[in-house]
Amino acid sequence: MKRDRAWLLLYLATVIAATLIHDPRWLAVGLALVVLLAGREAGVLLRRAVLSVLAFNTLISLSYLGMAWWRDFSPWQTLLLLNLRVLLLTCLTFLFITRVNLFQALDFSRSLTYVLGLAYSQALTFSRAHDDFRYALASRSLQRPGLLDRYRASAAAVSWFIEKSLHAATQSSQALRSRGFFHD
Repeated sequence: MKRDRAWLLLYLATVIAATLIHDPRWLAVGLALVVLLAGREAGVLLRRAVLSVLAFNTLISLSYLGMAWWRDFSPWQTLLLLNLRVLLLTCLTFLFITRVNLFQALDFSRSLTYVLGLAYSQALTFSRAHDDFRYALASRSLQRPGLLDRYRASAAAVSWFIEKSLHAATQSSQALRSRGFFHD
């Protein structure tokens, strides 16, 4: 078995284990192991993971705190468990992405490799479009854009991304269907 495929299987098993574990101590041990595996990249990995989940976890945590206050129960064990699990899974995923070539890991299946290729090309297209939107806003502003201008530009970009995603998904599903990937 190839190294990348072995890492993929280990990653999937670890994700399943992390979702089944309900003891914050074991999740903390898992997070420590992932950070140790990251080596010199541990700081960058943690920073990237925290920034990625910050908005989501903050919103969920505040909502859960409000519900706990309303229903008069202690939310701390659940919040610790939730936030540790999300951070562990995010760090694990970022470490996996930096260390494993998904194309080699999935090379046993033409279908999976093809779908990964479609997803990867769409991600590259969206990344380039995101940069284009950012540069367009900067180049059309004489001074640093204000918050309202950035919100408007973001809303226009999100609208474009959604429209482009729907169009690309339709095109991809039609292409896959014509090649026999889906059966009616």
